[in-house]
Amino acid sequence: MNGIPAADTIALVVFVLFFGLTIVAGSTVSHWKGWFSGGKKAPPAPHVEGHGGHGTEEWGLGGREFGAWVTWFLVGGDFYTAYTVIAVPALVYAVGAYGFFALPYTIIVYPFIFIVMPKLWKIANDGGHATAADMIRARFGSRTLELAVAFSGLIAVMPYIALQLIGIRTVVQALGFSGEIPLVIAFVSLAAYTWLGGLHAPALTAFIKDIMIYIAVIAAVTLIPIKLGGYGHMFDVMNSVVAMPDGDHVMKASQLMPYATLALSSALAAFLYPHTLTGILAAKSADTVKQNAVYLPIYTIVLGLIALLGMMAHVAGIDTTVSSMVVPYLFLKLFPDWFAGFAFAAIAVGALVPAAVMAIGAANLLTNNILPKSYAGVTTSRIAAFGVKLGALLCVMFLNAKFAIDLQLLGGVIILQTFPALILGLTTRFRFSSTGMLAGWVVGTVVGLGMCWSDGLKPVHTLAIGGWSELVSTGLIALVVNIIVAGVVSVIVPNRSVAVAAE
Repeated sequence: MNGIPAADTIALVVFVLFFGLTIVAGSTVSHWKGWFSGGKKAPPAPHVEGHGGHGTEEWGLGGREFGAWVTWFLVGGDFYTAYTVIAVPALVYAVGAYGFFALPYTIIVYPFIFIVMPKLWKIANDGGHATAADMIRARFGSRTLELAVAFSGLIAVMPYIALQLIGIRTVVQALGFSGEIPLVIAFVSLAAYTWLGGLHAPALTAFIKDIMIYIAVIAAVTLIPIKLGGYGHMFDVMNSVVAMPDGDHVMKASQLMPYATLALSSALAAFLYPHTLTGILAAKSADTVKQNAVYLPIYTIVLGLIALLGMMAHVAGIDTTVSSMVVPYLFLKLFPDWFAGFAFAAIAVGALVPAAVMAIGAANLLTNNILPKSYAGVTTSRIAAFGVKLGALLCVMFLNAKFAIDLQLLGGVIILQTFPALILGLTTRFRFSSTGMLAGWVVGTVVGLGMCWSDGLKPVHTLAIGGWSELVSTGLIALVVNIIVAGVVSVIVPNRSVAVAAE
């Protein structure tokens, strides 16, 4: 196709060097442990009988010893993923300004982190809880609700890991590999990296990943506009490529509601995932979580710059029907091969680090909340993480989403159904009953997944009420249904015993 360049041997060698060194660094992470807490070991959290002991806590939560510096890179590392570097520019390339919904979503989520997450950290630390489902069991005493939250996290994270596998596969394909080889390389590298390093591996290499991403992005947003005639010229070209409704607006009226609701639903879902919550629970104090909420908006600046790469690809003449290949093709066309190889390694590491945390967070749910306690242990956690990655591989192979970003949004529909139990149930004084929240979870999950399936895995659904009809985030619709059902059933069937208050 027009405008599609090819990589050479230099790009491949540079990619292998940086990507390989990152995997080796994560695999030998046990030699770096003093770095994680600044040389000081945080006091161990209370041990809860039957929850795996200190071995699994060390592998799955890093010993709860990460200070502000490491937590910042870890939380940012598992929050800014191949979603950011591959999926968002691909969406901007395909649909224009509508693809920028990820920017307001990240702004909305930071106050949420600042207010809510320190409370969850304190609940988890005081009770020795390692997962959201642990906290739900302790708060409501419901094994069924615990399993509902655990399975939601486990299933929701699989399409999200699938998106990371697509990110690694994409750059391997751009290096000249074809067929199933790129997917095999992506899966094997992720499996080996997670198995050997545990949570310490992504905590260390998140630092490496962010430095590499910053170098690649700063070079791109500085040099590419110079090559293409400046930002003003690029916006003029983009306006002619993606039709604008008029001279004053960059989105059609029909795009405003899905833009706003996708931003809101994505923000509410972001820190319900087991991987983002794992990054929070691994911090050594509630103040560490608050400090990170203050500084994380720096990542949004980078996200906005990365999203512009989709626009730059049009101006550079990249013409492809595979939108996920936009960024690799752009780097190959406008940069020397050695730098393209470096940028590809940054993208691959940017997918590897969060995917590892996702697999570990899901493994924590499986070993702590789903499997019998007699199976708890590091080996079981490793096997569980491997199983989750196999599930993600199946998502890549069999979920035919139009855009890679749709996989993450599909996971959001599922994980949003834990919002009433985890956020409203633990951090507010409203007395949802376990029966009510379970009923809401069932109805919300069925409604959300049913709409996704009927819409061909699209993240928005046409909501028609009377003469009003708009595309609305599927996850948000399902969440509203969930909360209504949970509230009504909680009034009809309240908890028989007074639950322990989560102060």
